[in-house]
Amino acid sequence: QVQLVESGGGLVQPGGSLRLSCATSGITFSLYVMGWYRQAPGKQRELVAVISRVGSTNYADSVKGRFTISRDNAKNTVYLQMNSLKPEDTAVYLCNADRQATTLKYWGQGTQVTVSS
Repeated sequence: QVQLVESGGGLVQPGGSLRLSCATSGITFSLYVMGWYRQAPGKQRELVAVISRVGSTNYADSVKGRFTISRDNAKNTVYLQMNSLKPEDTAVYLCNADRQATTLKYWGQGTQVTVSS
């Protein structure tokens, strides 16, 4: 059974930091491209950051320079370090595992991030 379990969300003041984790099980983690997405109320789900199997990264323009995605293949976990948080970063953050060129794609349940004073 495949599981992606996000953690690390919460309430933080503007300018603060959070580190999200996504622990996976039931997949061969090293074979998957891992991504973080977010969805705010009334808005479409958007890609935040993605990391390839070999560690190449890409970010949405809105988070470049503030967020860092990383992966630990030994722990089957992907992380999202979020610094200089803004109120517009408020959303549910979801982890995605994508084995490209196949139909194997999985989602976590999400973790709420709220940036507010």
